[in-house]
Amino acid sequence: MKVTQIDVDKDMSILDLINQFDESGVLGAGRVARACNILADMIQDDEMSVFLSLGGPLIPGGMRNIVTKMIKDGHVDLIVASGANITHDLVEAFGGSHYRHEGRDDEDLNADGIGRIADINVGSDDFTIFETEIIKIFEKISQDKKIISIQELLYEIGLLVDDENSFVATAARNNVPIFAPGIIDSMLGLQLWIFTQDHDFTLSAAGDMPYLSDIVFESEKVGAVLLGGGLTKHYTLASNVIKGGLDAAIQITMDRPEAGSLGGAPLEEAKSWSKARCGSSLASVVGDVTVIFPLIYAAALDKLGDN
Repeated sequence: MKVTQIDVDKDMSILDLINQFDESGVLGAGRVARACNILADMIQDDEMSVFLSLGGPLIPGGMRNIVTKMIKDGHVDLIVASGANITHDLVEAFGGSHYRHEGRDDEDLNADGIGRIADINVGSDDFTIFETEIIKIFEKISQDKKIISIQELLYEIGLLVDDENSFVATAARNNVPIFAPGIIDSMLGLQLWIFTQDHDFTLSAAGDMPYLSDIVFESEKVGAVLLGGGLTKHYTLASNVIKGGLDAAIQITMDRPEAGSLGGAPLEEAKSWSKARCGSSLASVVGDVTVIFPLIYAAALDKLGDN
């Protein structure tokens, strides 16, 4: 079959462009189109539970409203997030902000109390607000609960956050559970540890497993949207081993496979571990999540007539 050359014009929609990618069917364009098609199929399949994995600096990188929309519109049933993405969501929920980096020297940033994430800056004042507010929330939650799982903690936090753009708050109000196996490796985890030094309050990581396994077993099918790699990707994949693996999945990552890392591994590799079923629909796209996923999601919504 010959490669179809891509055509563009000034009046074409995002879906028109992705359809051109699909007709081309090769290289990155073909993979992006396949991911879009799989995502649309996952969203419209009423028997499929969709797990969303958030690795890397996606919330400070501008993806917050997209994640929140996916929850509000019923396009995601479960989230596995890094502690950092939860922290940065709460930073904004509590009135803090993220800023575009203007190229200043890192030592000058340090002197001014500013931390840099690639080309994103976060000020110490924003984290001070976060620290003050999250301790107030811990105080409220610990009055009724002394031992709590990570998922329960994030649910309770979400109920106490008043911000319609917060994905943590939106998930709690829509009964979409959030799991964060690496929560301690974040500013949220640090504040939790500090709080437990003089409060009778214990976080149970193992406490998540009965609830998570019940969700997997009770789902007719499971699909996954894996944004970034690392722990959140593996936790999403591994949680489905108990039922033979994912039925469908897309991943977008900048990691490469040569070093043998999970983050860079193509999804097909997951079949060998029964983390994805043989015969499952899979697409791996190498690229920046903040560029590629908004395009894929917008085109999928257009395809489904949901936007």
